[in-house]
Amino acid sequence: MTAKLIGTVSSLAIITLLWGGPSLSAQKPVSVSEVVTATFTIEAINSTTRVVTLKDKDGKLEEIYCGPECQRFDALKVGDVVTFRYHESLVSALRKPGQAARPAESSNMTRAEGNKPGGTMSQQQTATVTIMAIDPKTPSVTIKTDKGQTMSFRVEDAKNLEGYKVGDTVEITYTQALAVSVEPQKK
Repeated sequence: MTAKLIGTVSSLAIITLLWGGPSLSAQKPVSVSEVVTATFTIEAINSTTRVVTLKDKDGKLEEIYCGPECQRFDALKVGDVVTFRYHESLVSALRKPGQAARPAESSNMTRAEGNKPGGTMSQQQTATVTIMAIDPKTPSVTIKTDKGQTMSFRVEDAKNLEGYKVGDTVEITYTQALAVSVEPQKK
């Protein structure tokens, strides 16, 4: 279920970095955001193992483990509707050499009010990468992380490479949030 909800996060982050090419050349941050929502019905609850069986709209069953951080586990009931909202966004901007970098990582967890389990978990990461190569024919870009790792990614539209040049230092701030809410079965 996690894989369906989140997808390939790291590739998406680097690919979306270049969606707003011309704006970056003017030193303005670019923001790309996406929200995915999935709703399930609780089909079974094993209180001993803390495993909940969820059914999606197509009838496919998924089992998830609810760890001790799920403080209101006992409030779950068969038939309750569980909604997951996954939000991810990327902000990128060209950064001049020597300019201070943002904090590298932060995370937060907020519990939902009320009797049912729920809440929001979020994480934000900032990374600085250097553009090592640009191929407008493919189109693709090769970047190098501040830890020395080199990666190449295909870019959806060659126009998104405009405004970038080899050697540009680009700061990427990537945010992920997962909100979970539980509603009683509708009667």
